[in-house]
Amino acid sequence: MPRFELCIETHFAAAHQLRGYDGDCARLHGHNWHVRLFVTCRELDALGMGVDYKVLKRELKAVLAGWDHYNLNDIPPFDAINPTSENVARVLLEEMGRRLNDGRVRVSRIEIAETCTASVTCWPDED
Repeated sequence: MPRFELCIETHFAAAHQLRGYDGDCARLHGHNWHVRLFVTCRELDALGMGVDYKVLKRELKAVLAGWDHYNLNDIPPFDAINPTSENVARVLLEEMGRRLNDGRVRVSRIEIAETCTASVTCWPDED
């Protein structure tokens, strides 16, 4: 049985600073973060879709609206955890999973890039 993976891309602008980091990123700075959301499914609906792209876009936009043009360090959970690319990706993966995983559709990974040359990919734990 085939498996389908769908992907949408978007971006948001946000500042952050890395606590306890010995380097330039300890100072407040910003990025135009590039985000790729991937979901998988095996079943298609009556129209032949795994999930409507507009659903993926709507849910991702809703989460990122709380981050866009903010200092991530001021926003939970990043007020308590370091807003590294890895933590941003993990938090976004978890939140998108809560919003989209329904037994048929599942968030398979999140890819986040701070710059055009530095990115991280986060997958859900399979255990």
